[in-house]
Amino acid sequence: MLHWGVMEALLNFITSLGVVAVLFVIYAESGLLIGFLFPGDSLLFTAGFLVQQGIGSFGNVSIHLFAFLLFLCALLGQQTGYFFGKKVGRKLFDRPNSRFFRKENLVRTEAFYEKHGPIAIVLACFVPIVRTFVPIVAGVSKMTYRQFLPFNIIGAFTWTYSFTYLGYYAGRVLHEMGINVEIAALIIIFLSVSPMLYHALKTKEKRTALWEGTKRELAIVLGKRKKL
Repeated sequence: MLHWGVMEALLNFITSLGVVAVLFVIYAESGLLIGFLFPGDSLLFTAGFLVQQGIGSFGNVSIHLFAFLLFLCALLGQQTGYFFGKKVGRKLFDRPNSRFFRKENLVRTEAFYEKHGPIAIVLACFVPIVRTFVPIVAGVSKMTYRQFLPFNIIGAFTWTYSFTYLGYYAGRVLHEMGINVEIAALIIIFLSVSPMLYHALKTKEKRTALWEGTKRELAIVLGKRKKL
């Protein structure tokens, strides 16, 4: 279980981002190489709650307009990734690892795409990390834009609308139950990150891989600092 302080910090972070920043993050996570760093599911879920509560700049936007804008950003993000993959092609697989790029993420996504076919574009929207790279892999695979677009629309729509409205209506239910807004916000954050944590930690192999990956990233960061 996440520590309450961590969830409160995440809530404050999302609140401080504002509507425009949240829209950009959803765009980035949907198709830019660095997008996998962002917690898209939690962001959508919590942003929906913030709209319902009228907190900060989120109180100035309609939930229906907000969900539509999020859908457009995810749609455009995936298209950016698709055309990037189409332009770069297989050369991307020869790119060396860096702090923000891991070839294994691309290889894992390609296997996911080959297993599920075009429907992977829809399914990937609900899988962290994979959702960032699937549009890129679709472009690399020479999938035509006419084939890509319908799955692009369906995936972006179902992902953004489902998480955003879930957060909005969960917030309404908690408010009607008379739960304090701060406690309700923490509950929303916990609900939004629980599936991601379960997926990441449910098996010993995944826990080990997560730990090894964390150590590798720390070694890179600390190694760079020592050189400075």
